[in-house]
Amino acid sequence: MTEHNIIMAKEEDRDEILSLYKAQLGREFCAWDEDYPSNETIDYDFSRDALFVLKEDGIIKAAISIEEDPSVDELPCWNQGIVPSCELARLAVLPTEQNRGLARVMLSFGMEELKRRGYKGTHFLVNKYNTKAIRSYEVFGFDKVGECRLYDQDFLCYEKAF
Repeated sequence: MTEHNIIMAKEEDRDEILSLYKAQLGREFCAWDEDYPSNETIDYDFSRDALFVLKEDGIIKAAISIEEDPSVDELPCWNQGIVPSCELARLAVLPTEQNRGLARVMLSFGMEELKRRGYKGTHFLVNKYNTKAIRSYEVFGFDKVGECRLYDQDFLCYEKAF
């Protein structure tokens, strides 16, 4: 397996991360818009040491965040037996780098980082109709534990104990 350089994002990565986020707009099932994620989102992630990037040849090819979002964390579907649990969010891969397994690499890294931080599990939302993403998550053995409607979209709720 290829060794990937995944590091905590730095201020000098901001413009490239924002560009990566904007490259997702208009992609099928993307819940993001012109206002989200934003510089404020990046500031929030920086303030919590919660934004990580995968760099190859000096280029950011993917990013993932450890999220704190009460509207997601308070959904009733999450298993209270794996508390504390934390959301992985804002997983983005450059469109030119899709289908190389980088999303899975980032998810694996995110789960390991959550374990290092003392969490017992992870959870996240995925657009109900995003079959490509859902197939990726099945590889990791995530459990589908519910459905919800947030941010004007229908989501499936997935979680996994560590």
